[in-house]
Amino acid sequence: MQAWLDALSRRLGLRFARRALAQAEAETRAAQDRLREAIDLLPEGIVILDAEGRYVLWNKRYAEIYHRSADLFAPGAKFTDTLRVGVARGDYPEAVGREEEWLAERFHKLMNPTGERHEQRVSDGRWLMIEEKRTADGGVIGLRVDITQMKTQAEALADALHRVEAASRAKTEFLADMSHELRTPLNGVMGLVQALAATKLTKTQQGLVDDILRSAGALDDLVGGLLDYGDAARAADASPPAPSHHVAAEAPALRVLAADDNPTNRKVVELMLGAAGAEVISVENGREAVEAWRGGAFDLVLMDLRMPVMDGLDAIRAIRKAEGAGLPRAPIIVVSANTSPDDLAASADAGADRHIGKPLRAEELFDAITGVIAA
Repeated sequence: MQAWLDALSRRLGLRFARRALAQAEAETRAAQDRLREAIDLLPEGIVILDAEGRYVLWNKRYAEIYHRSADLFAPGAKFTDTLRVGVARGDYPEAVGREEEWLAERFHKLMNPTGERHEQRVSDGRWLMIEEKRTADGGVIGLRVDITQMKTQAEALADALHRVEAASRAKTEFLADMSHELRTPLNGVMGLVQALAATKLTKTQQGLVDDILRSAGALDDLVGGLLDYGDAARAADASPPAPSHHVAAEAPALRVLAADDNPTNRKVVELMLGAAGAEVISVENGREAVEAWRGGAFDLVLMDLRMPVMDGLDAIRAIRKAEGAGLPRAPIIVVSANTSPDDLAASADAGADRHIGKPLRAEELFDAITGVIAA
């Protein structure tokens, strides 16, 4: 009897155990189904790998993102094997020509996940953002996000910014051209009138000269406003100066090299400095200036910026380079219609000692000369 009872108890225990096991398995399957359903609803691609880098779980979005390799996904399959097949198929453009090196870099990132995001381009032109982190059991959970649209928008924004910068450069160049074209003749007018003012005139003639100078100064301010320079040098000289009847400084015995492509402007410099006792040698472009400087002992160089053959900046650089080979240093003053902050910086970078603007005023010229000679 006892033996029968024992056998019955064993049979009932076994049945209960089987029933409990079946219930546990059903609950596990239900939990897995709920987990899969949950990750399948995510808009990002999700993949879970075990500690050996084998597939455990992935969602529908992940399979859609890597649709060319989806046929290789299987529980227990190695991620690295799938990636190697993808490289052989040409799925990763960045691996072309350096397949083994690219695979080694990618495997290293996979087995040493830091959570740092990186981008990946696939063969159909899409861009993916990848983020991988270590799980508590030593596996890896990976996130994939299609960022193609974001990349396209970023490229469009960069292109728009490039066009804006190009337009800004074009505007700057236009303003520089306008400054040169407007101020060059204005410099001739004001310079010649200043030279005339330094001669012996009747009272009536002197009054006319004063009126011309005031009008020219007003025109200069108007040109400056239209071109919208806004640089500090012009702001400090916003009002037209009082007419000058005599040269306020002298430059006796100075030998000056003046480079300017405009003959009237050369005449203005010759008259101003000649009246002060200086010897002026004039040239028409930067190349002539460099050649003249090499051939003669000059105390000072006056350099225009915009000239044919060789511009003023290149000429200054050539002179400074030659000086480095043993020739004496020459003070160089830029005299230009372009006086924007960029122009001032460019002159200084090339090696100029001073930069003064056109229309040229005798007082300003002689102040600059005094400053560089004294230095």
